[in-house]
Amino acid sequence: MPTPSRKQSPPAVPVEERLFSLVLALLATDAGLTKNEILSTVQGYRQRYAVRGDNASLERQFERDKDDIRELGVPLETIEDPADVGNNQALRYRIPRGAYELPADIAFSAEETTLLNLAAMAWREGSLSRESRRALLKLRSIGAETSDPVLGYAPRIRTRDAAFDPLSDALDKHVTASFSYLKPGEPAARLRTVEPLALVQHQGRWHLKAIDQRVGEPRTFLLARIVGPVRLGRTPLEVPPGNHAELALAELEEIWQQNVAELEVVPGTDAAVRLSRRRGARVEGDDRVLVHFTDLALLADELAGFGPEVRVLGPDALVDAVIARLRAAVAAHAGAEAS
Repeated sequence: MPTPSRKQSPPAVPVEERLFSLVLALLATDAGLTKNEILSTVQGYRQRYAVRGDNASLERQFERDKDDIRELGVPLETIEDPADVGNNQALRYRIPRGAYELPADIAFSAEETTLLNLAAMAWREGSLSRESRRALLKLRSIGAETSDPVLGYAPRIRTRDAAFDPLSDALDKHVTASFSYLKPGEPAARLRTVEPLALVQHQGRWHLKAIDQRVGEPRTFLLARIVGPVRLGRTPLEVPPGNHAELALAELEEIWQQNVAELEVVPGTDAAVRLSRRRGARVEGDDRVLVHFTDLALLADELAGFGPEVRVLGPDALVDAVIARLRAAVAAHAGAEAS
């Protein structure tokens, strides 16, 4: 008697591919898509979508993804159904092309066009894959007007940090991980040996929740600050019970809620547009924006990059951090000119 085959789980879709497919799907329709339409058709969601089952975890994933793409400056809009006001399930989501496309007065030189073409070669072929065509047909079958066949493009460039894969292996194998970690303000990286608990993405960045063996307590590590290779232990660990991913996300969200930067921006500039579109941003008047943040050093890096388009009013620690970065940039340029 043949042994019944087990139902295999669908292969995991990389988060960058899921976010990219979501953006392109919402760009491809003027009328917008409901949450159910997105979860059942878009690459990265539909593989886990249960037609008559519980999709609560998938809906939570979609909510986090919305925040992430808004954090990247994508103008995601919601459209309420006039016949069903107040029903979140009837909301339609879209990305208006006019707010996302390049301004009409921007043109590229021949050299710039060549560089863009080279960058495009890092992406998969322009033709839709079989899976993408299937998603496109599903959207059309539910009445969604799609003006461009863009649902299936997926990047070959990996946007995860280099430490992601070995740390994911450490989680799967329940073993320790050792790596050099460089904290802001410290002159050199320090070796950390940890017991991984969860890998989570918050505000577009990957974090590791783990027990730091040096202190014997849980800590959260930003993967972007891990330098050098990650080495795995061999002895299996006993993982403490609990939903460590949910706890890590809740802690990061609490930090994000508590930290608010007050910024003065030049109206109409790139800084004004991008910062005002961040999740939770509050615009006050023509030139004031309040934004939440999780990591002061990362926000200081970003704000310093805007140059004269933004001035930090508070908190004081953020003001000092941005000034320090601008002074370092001036000193570096002065040194280059002198040599």
